[in-house]
Amino acid sequence: MQTLVIYDIPDDKKRLQISERCKDWGLTRIQYSAFIGDLNHNRRDELFQKLRRTLGREEGNIRLYPICDKDLKLAWIPMLVF
Repeated sequence: MQTLVIYDIPDDKKRLQISERCKDWGLTRIQYSAFIGDLNHNRRDELFQKLRRTLGREEGNIRLYPICDKDLKLAWIPMLVF
């Protein structure tokens, strides 16, 4: 199942650490603070725990949303033309 990870972290160092952790888990960046990738329930839970530990007591908000393939196909993704 696809997992959407979004976060809002004011500290630059912590934000970079979170993004690097998402990349390490094979997620693809889709926005500055948003990643998506295929994770099962156990891997999703493990990633969330690692992200929470990485953030520690710093200010921030991290959210993980499981998205089924059926719903993902309904997403509106505009094509950018330059």
